[in-house]
Amino acid sequence: MIKTVGYGARAATSRLERMEFERDDPRPEDVVIEVMFTGVCHSDIHQVKNEWANTVYPCVPGHEIVGRVTRTGDKVSRFREGDLVGVGCMIESCRACEPCESGEENYCEGPNGWLATYNGPMVPASGAEGGENTYGRDNTFGGYSSVVVVPEDFVLSIPDGLAPEAAAPILCAGVTTWSPLNHWGIGEGDTVAIVGFGGLGHMALKLAVAMGVEVTVLTTTPEKIEQAKAMGAHAAYIATDKTSLVPLAGSFDLILSTVPDKHEVGPFLDLLKRDASLVVVGNIDIIDGVDNSKLAFHRQSVAGSLIGSIAETQDVLDFCASNGIAPEVEIIDIKDINEAFTRVENGEARYRYVIDMSTLG
Repeated sequence: MIKTVGYGARAATSRLERMEFERDDPRPEDVVIEVMFTGVCHSDIHQVKNEWANTVYPCVPGHEIVGRVTRTGDKVSRFREGDLVGVGCMIESCRACEPCESGEENYCEGPNGWLATYNGPMVPASGAEGGENTYGRDNTFGGYSSVVVVPEDFVLSIPDGLAPEAAAPILCAGVTTWSPLNHWGIGEGDTVAIVGFGGLGHMALKLAVAMGVEVTVLTTTPEKIEQAKAMGAHAAYIATDKTSLVPLAGSFDLILSTVPDKHEVGPFLDLLKRDASLVVVGNIDIIDGVDNSKLAFHRQSVAGSLIGSIAETQDVLDFCASNGIAPEVEIIDIKDINEAFTRVENGEARYRYVIDMSTLG
């Protein structure tokens, strides 16, 4: 067993605190990674506070992980000691269902679905039809820790040209916005509106601009108007200012909602072109405010998209390295994580906190 130190919560009302636990020794196909940096995602907060009603405690969050390989199993062929690597939201899937065989592990249809990097499996092994998850456990611990052990097929290569601390948020915020931009065929000359301008929203802007897309940002934070333009937005507006939105009717090939909480999307449907889609990536709760009379008369869609596949994650890492794209990050000590959670909830992060795991001590 591998002795590990991390930060986690013991209950929904608990602050994150230092804790010690053990990782399994690597199996032949596993990679042992010393964690260097871990991004702070809003979903970490939702999970720690059991806002999705599926948290298993203790909960050690973190699914934007960058570190160095320290050991590999006998069957590992793609990585060796010293490699700079990343781990995102998934560390396993059933590998046998149609989505997995098609390279879309993030839509795994196996008994447990994909195995989450922390708080996995999404369906506890004890309640799953047909048995247990790959690890035979009802819980996994994430990257707010000194070490992770992950199957080779779920480990990403961090390309040259990406600083490790900047690469971390790309493993979730990056691929979560990259995947729908590509799936819905967005490219040069298209128009996209991004609703919400936080960790996901600012990555969506940077990626879309590099793809040759004309991007409009819709935010509720006035100070972010000029920040969005400085990052390449063609225009930016206050999302709640209906007067400003009226001239935008019928303007967009895609609207990407990155807002992390439950919100109405109805006010934005008028902004879509015919046959266009509004895709929600920030919220996995009930979608309010969808008027099908608006959709039907313009053959529009409201859709969802869930993170991205392992292949898509590698693609977006490589794209960012090739195009000089990096998220806006603020490096924090692990001891400041509870304050960082509060600032994220209050919309004060600019734009992604990344934990320097060397401060774990």
